[in-house]
Amino acid sequence: MRLIERQLQTAMNNLVKWCDQNGYKISQSKSCCVHFCRKRSLHPEPEIYIRVGIIPVVPEVRFLGVMFDRKLSFQRHILFVRKKCEKLLNILKVLSNTSWGADKSSLLRIYEALILSRIDYGCIAYGSSSNSALKKLDTVHHSALRICSGAFRTSPVQRLYVVCHQLPLSLRRQKLSLQYYFKILSTTNHPLQHNTVSRFLNRLYNARPAAIRPFMERMKPILSDTHLADTRVLASVPFCFPPWNVTSIAHINPFIGFSKDHADPFIFQQLYLAHRSQYDNYKAIFTDGSKMTDHVGFGVLIDEDTYSHTLQIYSSIFTAEVTAILYALKRISSYEYRNFCLYTDNMSFLQQLQNFYCSCHQVVAQIMVQLSSLKGRGFDIMFCWVPTHVGIKDNELVDSAAKSATIPFHFHVPFAMYQGISNDVSMESGKRFGTHKLTISCIPFFRL
Repeated sequence: MRLIERQLQTAMNNLVKWCDQNGYKISQSKSCCVHFCRKRSLHPEPEIYIRVGIIPVVPEVRFLGVMFDRKLSFQRHILFVRKKCEKLLNILKVLSNTSWGADKSSLLRIYEALILSRIDYGCIAYGSSSNSALKKLDTVHHSALRICSGAFRTSPVQRLYVVCHQLPLSLRRQKLSLQYYFKILSTTNHPLQHNTVSRFLNRLYNARPAAIRPFMERMKPILSDTHLADTRVLASVPFCFPPWNVTSIAHINPFIGFSKDHADPFIFQQLYLAHRSQYDNYKAIFTDGSKMTDHVGFGVLIDEDTYSHTLQIYSSIFTAEVTAILYALKRISSYEYRNFCLYTDNMSFLQQLQNFYCSCHQVVAQIMVQLSSLKGRGFDIMFCWVPTHVGIKDNELVDSAAKSATIPFHFHVPFAMYQGISNDVSMESGKRFGTHKLTISCIPFFRL
């Protein structure tokens, strides 16, 4: 304790000195100190001073809306959240009138906005509390679902989850923890990336299972159960150029005014041939992605050379298609030819190129960096949208290459994709609660 006191006092003195030099003033009356310790025996409290005034030692403190007690049990915070949410349940009770009240979907939206958001906030921190303390929030969750769905008090909890399309709070905490874990890995030099315990401390934790492990250690069993322990996350790279130097990218669409539902495929083929005759000095690049039940792949066609690779099974179709575009841009960077026209059927990607700073996808950001580099070297790259399955030969070839890809393509998965992965993993884990079964026997489940 004396060593900790000296180190904290040195840090406090440096902080006070910096504040004096920069025109700030630390209030001693608004400052407090919490000694996190689980020892039951008497032990001295730390004495930290701000100038000549001592900082009072308190048993708990509220920081960013979360109450931290000295034993890190978070029971006071859980009870506070429960009491706050129980008062908000009265809003749902008033709005759930059977004659003039709101419907189930509206009630669920109100519940998610007013109550569930309070339960989710800070769950990454207070999720380390004991199971008995965390179960005190389940009663609020179940009561709200019964009010929203109009179910009886005796209705099974598992069917409440099915009817309301909600997860148990335990799985919801795992989902949010997974998202935060992947966000940590995607942040360069995040302090929690190296928050692992040594072999000696691991033996102590094994001897005392009740002890709270660090967040990264608590995530290891969840990652092992969800088979995500070996995945690599793409690090978030800051923009390499200011907004006024963003490469201006526009796409062309020679098929405007024609719909596949009403126009014959022969019309699209003729429009494509006319477009190619107009831009015959641009070499064509076709990219496409494919996602099936047990296969995710992408294909690239550059000047009659075909490349195809597979991605992780949980990759999205958007990730597959933008990865194909990034792969193609890196391929042509070694070409001597400078004029290329890239054809894709992903209109969402083309719209994100025009509104780059509204996009949060990391692969799209890498594409912008690659395009800026190629433009600086004299490359002229155009983008063109093409419809799928209308008989355009090269587009059909690259689609077949994406579906038949067998060579794995090892890449770091962008963080934006892990949000969908954590949702799928949580729903898959929810099967062990019986939430995937809904039989006709639940007819007397609702109030009339």
